[in-house]
Amino acid sequence: MRDERILLVASRYPNHAEPLWNVPGGRQEPGELLAATVRREFHEEVGLEVEVGALRYVSESYDPAANVHFLSIAFDVRSAGEPRVPPGDAHAVRCAWVHPDDLAATIQVAVVREPLLAHLADPNRRYFGFADAGITISFADDP
Repeated sequence: MRDERILLVASRYPNHAEPLWNVPGGRQEPGELLAATVRREFHEEVGLEVEVGALRYVSESYDPAANVHFLSIAFDVRSAGEPRVPPGDAHAVRCAWVHPDDLAATIQVAVVREPLLAHLADPNRRYFGFADAGITISFADDP
């Protein structure tokens, strides 16, 4: 969050016609610690070098159609730079600072939107679980 706005990234997925908005992030690589994942993903998606701060919340969801379990861990991050999607990125297509009042209309995926909104409304809420994600996400590099 910066100046009362949250940084979001619009990303393409092979099984969705339009990009989906989310907070910057992505999948952890083997042997990579969470803070390293956060730093790498921010650099890859929005070109920012970030300092990883406090843990905000954890959200998990399960996609029964694909038999995939997603675990999302949100942290505070700090950076002095300005975000930009690297040219030619195959996944991230746009980034924007979004006011919390506009998050509900911007983030279409409930398992992304609802934990973020709930945590912003009550920072003591730090865990969210969804037995059915309600969406299937395919990644371009999936076999």
